[in-house]
Amino acid sequence: MTDTRSRLRGSMTALVTPFRDGAFDEAAFRKFVDWQIEQGTHVLVPTGTTGESPTLSHDEHDRVVEVCIKQAAGRVPVIAGAGSNSTIEAVERARHAEAAGADAVLTVTPYYNKPTQEGMYAHFKAVNDAVGIPIIIYNIPGRSIVDMSVDTMARLFELKNIAGVKDATAKIDRVSLQRHAMGEEFIQLSGEDATALAFNAHGGKGCISVASNVAPRLSADLQEATLAGDYAKALSIQDRLTPLHGALFYESNPVPTKYALAKLGLMSDEVRLPMVPATEAAKKAVDAALRYAGLIDG
Repeated sequence: MTDTRSRLRGSMTALVTPFRDGAFDEAAFRKFVDWQIEQGTHVLVPTGTTGESPTLSHDEHDRVVEVCIKQAAGRVPVIAGAGSNSTIEAVERARHAEAAGADAVLTVTPYYNKPTQEGMYAHFKAVNDAVGIPIIIYNIPGRSIVDMSVDTMARLFELKNIAGVKDATAKIDRVSLQRHAMGEEFIQLSGEDATALAFNAHGGKGCISVASNVAPRLSADLQEATLAGDYAKALSIQDRLTPLHGALFYESNPVPTKYALAKLGLMSDEVRLPMVPATEAAKKAVDAALRYAGLIDG
């Protein structure tokens, strides 16, 4: 497990789930996984929020995880999204991911239920006790409402499988506070592209990224530069990507990202309700950002 944990670093793409005519487009997804690896992505993360997991059936969710693992074929680690606001369902998805061969699972703090800190501890302990692979806590108060405290995270890190956090709080000081409480063995991953450079400067080890769906090579180069301590190089890449970081959230994620991937010829821009296709204003913002980053001509 120690070796597995050491590989969970760098640019980690929160993979979109391609659809065609309402169904999972498995062929496009397989090609997309290959392209991501060829472009330098260090870790693949299927069935997260960017993968439209809230609107995937359990069978679809499991199939996306299985296809990702099979297509990656050990070339890079796979952290399978396995969260739910139901502890029973989170355990089921985590067990499936482990059985399918995932290297780790990403489990979100329970949304909508608004559990207490003790409730969150019990939820993650249940997942910990059910599997034997590393678990990354996904702390995203903007979507789940609850914010896991550093103290709760420190308690969880005492368990055998809790390995780190995907931090989408956008609070850069949290990295230092968590590093102080848990030490550098606790894997801290940014959940926000725009602040990933600063996140790593405080002790982070990577980013579970939306932008790397569209700009995997640049995202990987940025992460490699920060992890090597070359912040001048990282900053030059960040400057190219900054408009893209904004444009991909012009409307709800992953709507602009799927539009960008369609623009690049990688898949359909189809999303599932309650998501709707990108507006003309969003398309213009994405087009301008793609041009600025040098990803399309014009």
